Amino acid sequence: MDQMKTIKVNAIKNGTVIDHITAGKVLKVIEILNLADDSSVMIGMNLNSKKIGKKDILKIENRELSKNEVNSIALIAPKATLIIIKDFEVDSKASLELQEHIEEHIICPNPQCITNLESINSKFRIIQNTDVTARCVYCEKKYLLDDLKIKI
Repeated sequence: MDQMKTIKVNAIKNGTVIDHITAGKVLKVIEILNLADDSSVMIGMNLNSKKIGKKDILKIENRELSKNEVNSIALIAPKATLIIIKDFEVDSKASLELQEHIEEHIICPNPQCITNLESINSKFRIIQNTDVTARCVYCEKKYLLDDLKIKI
């Protein structure tokens, strides 16, 4: 007789849970957040999800994300859910949303773009078609989000 085995991940007392991260993207989220070595972090990768098929999940204890961090994560995982935990309870829950215009969070891949040659903040327009793309306002080149370097 087969028994279903369950793996339980401890709840966090206070902090942030990022759920429904596109499968395979959690390590990029961790890189963007520049989590310190002493951060208490729990990662789930390629988990089954009724909402999106396969997903990753990230729990970060004792940390709430800034608006800039949330906007950067939305570029990588636009279908993610941000959950704030306080005293082991869900304090708030929100779906991430891609902004129509993004400033400073993307490094233009075009080495000849003025943003890479002078002290000018990047500006991108997000285009949501079949594939989500970002168009640099300065050099007008268009890139898939997966091809961009995201920063906070």
